[in-house]
Amino acid sequence: MLERRERERALEGRRLDVTLPGAHAPTGRLHPITRVERDVVEFFSSLGFPVEEGPEVEFEKYNFDDLNMPPDHPARDEHDTFYVGGGRVLRTHTSPVQIRAMTGKTPPFRFIAPGRVYRHDLSPRHSPMFHQVEGFWVDDRVTFGDLKGLLYAFLSFLMGTEVELRFRSSFFPFTEP
Repeated sequence: MLERRERERALEGRRLDVTLPGAHAPTGRLHPITRVERDVVEFFSSLGFPVEEGPEVEFEKYNFDDLNMPPDHPARDEHDTFYVGGGRVLRTHTSPVQIRAMTGKTPPFRFIAPGRVYRHDLSPRHSPMFHQVEGFWVDDRVTFGDLKGLLYAFLSFLMGTEVELRFRSSFFPFTEP
């Protein structure tokens, strides 16, 4: 009984205000892909490239037809593309954003199109969803040298140090019909 009274007296002096805000708990960090995408947007935005976005569930017209991919093109195969019905697909690239961004406009234009894309490619080395960023720059005063310089500056920014680049001509037959 004596112990109980002593405990009660000790507790009487201490009052806890439960309405006070608690201590700040540390939160998590951004995912590395989110950080890289934000860095890409920051770099190109600083050079006047706006960000264009488009739907992830896309009409075949924008995903294939308007990009000159005929009905028998290999990229349209069900083994490569997720068809969702009603003439729609999960976009296989961010290129449909180009079509939408240019519709009703005349050059010059420039923009970037970051986003998630989907390919029906299931293997240990590939994910059915990945991130892509396309840059688009059309102007009668833009040269190949401008594009190379932009790539050099972008990669140096992204890596945090100057990079050495070597450009080689090549041919990718899988990109042709």
